[in-house]
Amino acid sequence: MTSQRYSVGIDLGTTHCVLSYVDLESSDGETVSLDVLNVPQLTSPGTVGHLQQLPSFIYQAHEAEISREDCALPWDAHSGVLVGEVARQLGSKTPIRLVSSAKSWLCHAGVDCRAPLLPVQAPEEVSRLSPLDASVAYLRHLHAAWNHQFPDYPLSGQLLTITVPASFDPAARELTVEAARLAGLGGAVLLEEPQAAVYSWIHSSEGEWRNQVTPGDILLVVDIGGGTTDFSLVAVTEDDGNLVLNRVAIGDHILLGGDNMDLALAFHIRSKLEAEGKRLEPWQVQALTQGCREAKEKLLSQPDLDEWALVVPGRSSSLMGGALRTSLRRDEISDLLVDGFFPRVDVAEKPQASARTALTTVSLPYARDARMTAHLASFLSRQVDAVREQQGGSERSQFARPTALLLNGGVFRAESLTERLVTVINDWLVADHADEVSCLVGADLDLAVAKGAAYYGYVRQGKGVRIRGGTAASYYVGVESALPAVPGFPPEMEALCIAPFGMEEGSRVDVTTEVLGLVIGEPVQFRFFASTVRRDDAAGVRLPSVHGEELDELGQVEITLDAGEHKAGEVVPVILASHVTEVGTLQLQAVARDSAARWNVEFQVRQASGDSQSASGDTAEEKKNALS
Repeated sequence: MTSQRYSVGIDLGTTHCVLSYVDLESSDGETVSLDVLNVPQLTSPGTVGHLQQLPSFIYQAHEAEISREDCALPWDAHSGVLVGEVARQLGSKTPIRLVSSAKSWLCHAGVDCRAPLLPVQAPEEVSRLSPLDASVAYLRHLHAAWNHQFPDYPLSGQLLTITVPASFDPAARELTVEAARLAGLGGAVLLEEPQAAVYSWIHSSEGEWRNQVTPGDILLVVDIGGGTTDFSLVAVTEDDGNLVLNRVAIGDHILLGGDNMDLALAFHIRSKLEAEGKRLEPWQVQALTQGCREAKEKLLSQPDLDEWALVVPGRSSSLMGGALRTSLRRDEISDLLVDGFFPRVDVAEKPQASARTALTTVSLPYARDARMTAHLASFLSRQVDAVREQQGGSERSQFARPTALLLNGGVFRAESLTERLVTVINDWLVADHADEVSCLVGADLDLAVAKGAAYYGYVRQGKGVRIRGGTAASYYVGVESALPAVPGFPPEMEALCIAPFGMEEGSRVDVTTEVLGLVIGEPVQFRFFASTVRRDDAAGVRLPSVHGEELDELGQVEITLDAGEHKAGEVVPVILASHVTEVGTLQLQAVARDSAARWNVEFQVRQASGDSQSASGDTAEEKKNALS
């Protein structure tokens, strides 16, 4: 028996994955029962536990470290992949074998996400996985766990929504969709995590959300995950007497989150140990960071705990006298995280951009400034035009003034962090002669995104209120100007808008009516750009330059478009069209003016610099080209 009975939401998180679901047959209107799957996973070698969260870690065990029998799962007697809690536990002792932060690597424009990169600092004898493969492993585990519990309703046949950061660029979204497809979940659609948090709030309010906001309100969503921080603005408007929610702005992709806090705590403990004459090796700091993550989670989630013991493994008794034992106190967490990550700053503050060292190790493009409040101030200042209409067109304010605040992420279990953030925002508002922000009560900070995703699938059936969103940025492609060569000056490049802000899923738009030239049959470069502040550019608008603060480059790729019946190196006259797919990914299509040939350009694969990829055009069918 198979049937599309459930709406399922998966929070594919940087540090945890969660699966939530709605039984469509027992739901009606806004009265919806949301459940969270207790995911079977190894909690230690040979022991299977059932937890609401699947830690987003993979451990690359040595062949002599653990037997295959001790890796058995309910659906696989000889599982060779250590995913979840057991991976986190083993990785805290041997971090050079731990794969983590795969989600953050998916949006790294400087690496090939199909290449075996993780763990980054692992020695040669440790096998590595690509960020894509790691994401597939987490989804396969959840897929198997669901099918084990619901054998009559396979996950591949249910309404499935997977969440991504609002700031994920088109390439990272395509990679997420591909990971789902490789995990046997080809029907998944994508939803921005801050929107999922809002859906969870709507559901948990049991219909009372309409009494908590009114037309003209601007809802600020602050979503701090394990590896990323997302800001979104949602405007409350009215349509025929009904309240309508519109996502009107998102922030940049900020690699700053709970992981940074764990590292800050680890550095603090390291300093204490060094003051006692105990020097730690880099690998021990990695292990200490894993321990601090657990300590932070335990101390923030259990108010009756005041202290958590930490053990730093030693390589041998002769090196440091064996394992080191220390502890982390609740008050230490509060002091370090409040002032370090949520300091009081002026709303005109911008994140500091420190000078970079010429040589660096391969790593994620982490934020250079750890001050969450500085990043938030910059976001609100840049997005003042996004809410000007909702706020009466006032020219007086220098920043987008939120009237309501919704928080998401486990770090906000710490009341001191929540109180400081609210205080900072209210300081800005009072100084701008505005009312203080109201705090909306949401659902479980750890589970809200998955629950909201499950509720969104239910809403897509026309059974609840839907947030209007579309593309979270305006997207552009670089077009080289046809000008005579000038010694010492490269050709000028314009930015052509291929998808306007808010372009809805399933929609298509003609980008150009004029003819452009497309070089085929030889290596060429595509350059793509995005803007979260240029909200009024329509498809086809050309900006005279790709430079400036308003445009962010998404990376460039060298590919070879299949020449088909044309000659290699030929410049084919084409017109362009763009399409936002039903799953929320973006495609650019080039259609030959003089033939039926066409090329579908997908933001699908990040290629390492210098790699080329063959793509095709065909008069019989549209063959997809993969590039970012």
